[in-house]
Amino acid sequence: MSVRVTGLKPSAPVPWWIRPIALLAVGLARLLGRAKPAVLRPVLELVRCGAEPAGEADVSRALDAVLEVSVRCGGEWCLQRALACALTCRMTGTWPEWCTGVRLQPFEAHAWVAVDGKPVGENPHTMPHFRTVWSVPPLVERTGRS
Repeated sequence: MSVRVTGLKPSAPVPWWIRPIALLAVGLARLLGRAKPAVLRPVLELVRCGAEPAGEADVSRALDAVLEVSVRCGGEWCLQRALACALTCRMTGTWPEWCTGVRLQPFEAHAWVAVDGKPVGENPHTMPHFRTVWSVPPLVERTGRS
């Protein structure tokens, strides 16, 4: 992934209890980020099982926690940042839409997390130029109600 982003900082104070979770997620994300897409996608699809769909507040809190505990994730490491954010959400019971995509002019690859198709914590001016290549959305359980 090659989007040029530097110096992202948390947008809100981070609760103390989520910091160790985010730190573990950052470590796992670093390992997962080295995996080939053919391995990464099934792993993420397995990890999301049993999680509720994340809301924007859940994803923002997870992203802030990741940025609080990792300088690396605040820089150009969008893949690790997006993976860590998704894993932090999962360890707190939710799952965002994890996305990866590209823009063509100029060519850049990027990874991000979204809620209902809307990227969270991303530059609103550049994101419309990106096209999702693949994503791992939350599983939505259907209720038996009519």
